[in-house]
Amino acid sequence: MSGLEIGIAGAGLLGRLLAWTLAHQGHRVSVFDPAAGPQPAFDGQGAAGFTAAGMLSPLAELETAEPEVAARGWVSIERWAAITSALAAHGHDAPFARRGSLMVAHGADLGAARRVLGHLEGAAPTPRAQALDTPQLRALEPSLHGSAGPLHAWLLPGEGHIDTVRTLQALHDDAPGVQWHWASTASRVAPHTLALADGHPQRFDWVVDARGIGARPDLPVRGVRGETVWLHAPGLGLQRPVRLLHPRHRVYIVPRADDTVLIGASEIESEDRSPVSLRSAVELMAAAHSVMPALAEARILRMDRNLRPALPDHRPMIDARDGLLRINGLYRHGWLLAPSLVDEALASAGLGSTPRAGSAHASPRFAAPR
Repeated sequence: MSGLEIGIAGAGLLGRLLAWTLAHQGHRVSVFDPAAGPQPAFDGQGAAGFTAAGMLSPLAELETAEPEVAARGWVSIERWAAITSALAAHGHDAPFARRGSLMVAHGADLGAARRVLGHLEGAAPTPRAQALDTPQLRALEPSLHGSAGPLHAWLLPGEGHIDTVRTLQALHDDAPGVQWHWASTASRVAPHTLALADGHPQRFDWVVDARGIGARPDLPVRGVRGETVWLHAPGLGLQRPVRLLHPRHRVYIVPRADDTVLIGASEIESEDRSPVSLRSAVELMAAAHSVMPALAEARILRMDRNLRPALPDHRPMIDARDGLLRINGLYRHGWLLAPSLVDEALASAGLGSTPRAGSAHASPRFAAPR
């Protein structure tokens, strides 16, 4: 099936990945989004995908997520490798790396760290976290060491990270023929119909709802606040994402190009879009500094926040019916799950190839809107 007219509500991560995929399949795609344009505003109002750190950590997520999240994540890592390769072949920069990730803990927190690692091994026997001694850790990441003594460290093989901002821009720029309608809010989606807040309903062969929390009240979706601190740290040389295992904090540090690193926390149950608080900023940066003392001389580029869409059971959903496809509920796993979900959603609607996951453990939840 090719050459269909497809309307997409939402130009965040899902919307752009859908538009890019469908356009390269030969469909005629129109995308509608309330943002002023494709670039991030970093004001807490735009696509949550811009704020995300882009950690691709299926094994690490098993600490709090179901095994199907990890199963989808491994599929998505392979898909991101192929997608970014295709973008690069077309001259678009979308940095992606798969060097593994690190978990670290201070000596006083070793007991808590071992409980987390035991849970990971119980949930997914392979691959296993690999314990590193101090020389091994220093060989992998020379800038990573405790400010008050040696760190305990584990390598999580096969995991990776992706530059979220550049990849979102690349997906936009490499979507042939897509009509991007900015400052256009979809007020209603229905089979074959997409209505704008300031215009008449438009007809399509298929309508795709990828609005995240903008899908309310059609879906019982809520926003979960995420915060990041962007630092310029020349000479740091960090090559892999790092998670600090701590009884109170789950802080991560993720490298970017141009000597930039992101520091973030996992989640805050709040729909507050206001700027990052002093308390959050101090706790994030102090925790990161405790395992990477060289960050003391880093310069703060920005503090960002946004809301990630979550359904009541914290699981993603795909709802496909004649003329209407909904994808939502990516929660804190947007970049980890998006390619797998997009492939399966398009296949379920007859708009793509056979789902790539190929496992009952990785099958999506199909749910009707409530």
